[in-house]
Amino acid sequence: MTLDDLRVFVAVCRAGSLSAVARELGCTQSAVSQHVRRLEREVGVGLVERQARGVVPTKAGRLLQEAAAEGIAGLDLALRRLAELVRGDGGVVRIATGGTTVRHFMTEGIVDFRRSYPGVALEFHTVRSSGGCRDALADPALDLDLAWVTLGPAVRGLEQRAVARLPWVLAVRADDELAGRERIEGDELAGLRLIGLPKNSTSYAHLDAAYRELGIKVAASGAGVADWDTAILLAELGVGHAVVPALPGWTGPGHPGLRFVPVPDLPPLTVGWAVRRWEALSPPARAFADTVARHVVRAGERVGGVR
Repeated sequence: MTLDDLRVFVAVCRAGSLSAVARELGCTQSAVSQHVRRLEREVGVGLVERQARGVVPTKAGRLLQEAAAEGIAGLDLALRRLAELVRGDGGVVRIATGGTTVRHFMTEGIVDFRRSYPGVALEFHTVRSSGGCRDALADPALDLDLAWVTLGPAVRGLEQRAVARLPWVLAVRADDELAGRERIEGDELAGLRLIGLPKNSTSYAHLDAAYRELGIKVAASGAGVADWDTAILLAELGVGHAVVPALPGWTGPGHPGLRFVPVPDLPPLTVGWAVRRWEALSPPARAFADTVARHVVRAGERVGGVR
């Protein structure tokens, strides 16, 4: 069993095709099959099975795939760190983010980090959802360091660290009868027409679970918008009301036509970092994570919302 055998096997499981991996590696399909067969002889059990649309891992294959993928990702990360040390350059920090993450959570942190680490490059891999960010982080081919996510259940092979808890607010037009309220009770949401959040997002799942826990049914307008910013824009245009997390950038002059009324019955949404292993992060990646977290907390303290 060699490291190349394991790399090829993981690639086959991910692609579901021997020929696709052969094209990617620039070799023959027979060569790819030899790697898989060598592993099967070593472990004494079949690892993949052929189906009409390609190959899929067996139960034993899935066990080996998970362990191998996790080990290879850690090894690749270590090799990249060593290469950066040998070159003596400032290195690169690679971050997976959602579509609006940089604007809402990272602007001040990026400016501060660039000032302190001018020799370090920042690369951003934009994904539409927190789940997509976690998948991208787990993909060794992308070689990412960090992912900013809405925290959810534990994910095998990843560590999550909370940075801020975002209270929920109801975005209403300034001329709306609810604009002067100090708070909105959870059960009052049932009588409002709400602009739906992205249905594939962790924030939607969190909010939907909170509604069920409170025993309320809400009427959403449409199938769900692409992101929080779109929900805010539609609320500002009078399409409906929007239940969204309280973000510092949404107060003040940015949205003079809106008011954000707290909904304390809804449990806060927790956001923060996901990584493969905190102790394996390079010093620049750890510094970037800490810098962004510090500015997010400070921004929350200024507006009195984010905790």
